[in-house]
Amino acid sequence: MAVTATLKSKTLAIEVQTDTDLAGDPIYSKKNFSGIKTTATNQGVYNVGEAIKVVLLANTGKTYINEVETLVNA
Repeated sequence: MAVTATLKSKTLAIEVQTDTDLAGDPIYSKKNFSGIKTTATNQGVYNVGEAIKVVLLANTGKTYINEVETLVNA
């Protein structure tokens, strides 16, 4: 039997600098943005993430996309 995955949701996450460690390296936490359409392309989500970074007052790091899928044994 084959397992089928069905995409249920996408979330955009952006690293936002919250502090620095003892060595002076940045410490990041993630700010999540839900409600991303499951049909949104990776490029589209990336573009939105870059636009959000421009208006954030904190230093930012990487951009992530989290996808939730359900698995069904068909």
